[in-house]
Amino acid sequence: MYRTHNCGELKILDANKQVTLSGWVQTNRNLGGMTFIDLRDRYGITQLVFNLDTNEELCNNARKLGREYVVKITGTVAERSNKNKKIPTGEIEIIVSELDILNKSETPPFTIEDETDGGEELRMKYRYLDLRRNPLRKALEIRHKMVSEVRRYLDEQSFFDIETPVLIKSTPEGARDFIVPSRMNAGSFYALPQSPQVFKQLLMVAGYDKYFQIVKCFRDEDLRADRQPEFTQIDCEMSFVEQDDILNTFEGLAKHLFKELKGVEIEGDFIQMPYAEAMESYGNDKPDLRFDMKINDISETVKGNNFKVFDEAEYIGGICATNCASDYSRKKLDKLIKFVQKPQIGAKGLVYVKCNADGTYKSSVDKFYSQDDLKQWAEKLDAKPNDLILVISGDKVQSLKALSELRLEMGRTLNLMDNNKFAPLWIVDFPLLEWDEETERYHAMHHPFTSPKKEDFELLETSPEKVRANAYDLVINGVEIGGGSIRIHDSKLQATMFKLLGFTKEEAQEQFGFLMNAFKYGAPPHGGVAFGLDRWVALFNNSESIKEVIAFPKNNSGRDVMIDSPSSVDTAQLDELKLKLV
Repeated sequence: MYRTHNCGELKILDANKQVTLSGWVQTNRNLGGMTFIDLRDRYGITQLVFNLDTNEELCNNARKLGREYVVKITGTVAERSNKNKKIPTGEIEIIVSELDILNKSETPPFTIEDETDGGEELRMKYRYLDLRRNPLRKALEIRHKMVSEVRRYLDEQSFFDIETPVLIKSTPEGARDFIVPSRMNAGSFYALPQSPQVFKQLLMVAGYDKYFQIVKCFRDEDLRADRQPEFTQIDCEMSFVEQDDILNTFEGLAKHLFKELKGVEIEGDFIQMPYAEAMESYGNDKPDLRFDMKINDISETVKGNNFKVFDEAEYIGGICATNCASDYSRKKLDKLIKFVQKPQIGAKGLVYVKCNADGTYKSSVDKFYSQDDLKQWAEKLDAKPNDLILVISGDKVQSLKALSELRLEMGRTLNLMDNNKFAPLWIVDFPLLEWDEETERYHAMHHPFTSPKKEDFELLETSPEKVRANAYDLVINGVEIGGGSIRIHDSKLQATMFKLLGFTKEEAQEQFGFLMNAFKYGAPPHGGVAFGLDRWVALFNNSESIKEVIAFPKNNSGRDVMIDSPSSVDTAQLDELKLKLV
């Protein structure tokens, strides 16, 4: 028997018990007549005691144990004299009578502790060692619990868990596909699914009115902190529903997860914010509502004072940071100006107004604007004494983007982003289409199967750019957790959509003929949603990157440095697949 207990469960009530434990050596402390070892497994740490006077040979053998040796011990549970309140087993220790080395270990390339000295690339190369650390174990525990609670909730809502194919047909919409050559069909390729979209719609046609799947998806795109080439979705679809039915069902799922995993009760309905309002007030479609600081259009208020930068600008927007003006020296303000001028943010400059405690104003444009003028700015932005007004002007889209980044930077700097506070909302009424200057055609904002809002149907022929989608995203603390839409279930409307997207009838039939044909046999009204499991776990784990909550992630170049993948393949394999490298 390797163990009677794990390393995280023994308590003072177990005193005098004979126990067997197995695990990894965390630390080895030689204190002269006594040697203390911390033994670790997935469940926790237990202190082991070896006494030189009681058993000299056993104690000397224990002193030879290195970090990460795998050992089995047998001994007696005893009350610990110097109790450690930081760990669950801190009231006890094991007086060891038997020691068995199950496996030796080389010196690890980094310390396997909560705070490690290993850089990210090194830890990813030895991910199996990194996974021994408590922060990653905790992240994977949250992930496991979330998957379990998702399944439990959806099962109680009568959803079926149904698998869909991993080898599918490549389609031109969305990100690049990963493609897989077919040996039996030389010159033809499968694609790995970016999502199970068409299959879940086909399941609705087949009469399975509540489907879900926790599924791997694949996108061949450049990576950022919240992206991986393979990721996991909580994928769901429902029939005979409208938008509010979907939102109510999955708002319920979100509240269930908050309660069961975080112990947080979220009262009331989630806010529903139109896309246009999000862009105007926050500069992006995933606003962080843990703090206020809305963007306001102040163009009419500030133009007309012979300040050329403002008078020639398409748009002038401002934010108001409360009760912080006295903290902002010229040096700190110059730092903010450099921040907004970064190439990835793109503002040409920044104008500030400090609302002094005595009711006066100090601004970087004092020579163009009087105290009365600046007072109007303050009134427009509802600024009070000791508030700081920050203004950016220029092209509207670029200025809103810069103000959005500036708002978030101020939120971070002023400690307004409390990780124990959650502000969920739905973004609704997205544009159905977006115009691409390069290809000179419309692209679907979500995907080609998203339904327009019924009240906008008549605009499809005359003003497609004004058509709103029956689509929605769930956003929590500035993170897009997932999204979905009510789907098109009418063949004629779907054909119109394909036409707007620039597909010929032949192209639409070639790419999506199987779905169009299915619609001819009684497709129900349906809609769905897909959540990023990795992002949701990262949010609950307070992780900055989803790499921290995935057991074996890829690096920023899309490589698995642990197994050295992707890698070249044998020429014989390429010959068998009728492929040649160029």
